[in-house]
Amino acid sequence: MFLRLCLLPLLLVACTKRDVLVVGVDATYPPFEFVDQGGQISGVSAAIAAEIGRDLGKPVEFRNMNFDGLIPALQSGQIDLIISSLTANEQRRQSIDFSDPYVKTGLSILAAKDAPISSVEDLRTPGRKLAVRIATTGEQWCRKELPQASLVALDTDAACVMEVVNAKVDAWVYDQVSVMNYHAKHPDRTRALLAPLREEVWAVGLKKGRDDLKAKVNATLARMKASGAFAKLADQYLAKERDLMKAQGLPFVFE
Repeated sequence: MFLRLCLLPLLLVACTKRDVLVVGVDATYPPFEFVDQGGQISGVSAAIAAEIGRDLGKPVEFRNMNFDGLIPALQSGQIDLIISSLTANEQRRQSIDFSDPYVKTGLSILAAKDAPISSVEDLRTPGRKLAVRIATTGEQWCRKELPQASLVALDTDAACVMEVVNAKVDAWVYDQVSVMNYHAKHPDRTRALLAPLREEVWAVGLKKGRDDLKAKVNATLARMKASGAFAKLADQYLAKERDLMKAQGLPFVFE
């Protein structure tokens, strides 16, 4: 029995040293992470994961799961990294670690067409009904900043969007790129208010204590920035979003 107990820590360590890089993703968020027509995980996040895997000398294996399951999966060792448009904030830093940021964005508003909302102050009017996606910073912000609002908490982007489209809620608080894209799909039923309610950054999520892996991930991100790789990803996946943000005088996500 003593021998078995002594061997257990060694076995646990061995299990963490995989021959592949396992990356957690919620592939429902184009153009950053989505399932392409060939059934493969694709988008900006997949490209970043591929570069990290190449620098580590490991093939990448994606685990596609719901967003609110990503951090528990990282903590339990099921995955090595989260690369899924994950905002690095103080609340999450209590449970996981983050790489250097690779995206700068902000929370914004997708409003129903006829809702009396033109700014953040209108969200503070008593009686407002808002959609929030569970486990996102949009939900965190609304619960903290809008205590008088009635929140409809849902677990997918699509469900939140349809609440706005069908005018069941006044608005949805989410990131700028998503708000732009969903407004473009429903231009007659929604309005995009892109001025940031709060600026945020996205980073790669890592389990606490993986300082060696964190240093390698940061080195890859720095190389990609210096080489212009992020600008190429923008050309491939985010050209219309970049043009729209610049037209509105807003900084692009990779700037």
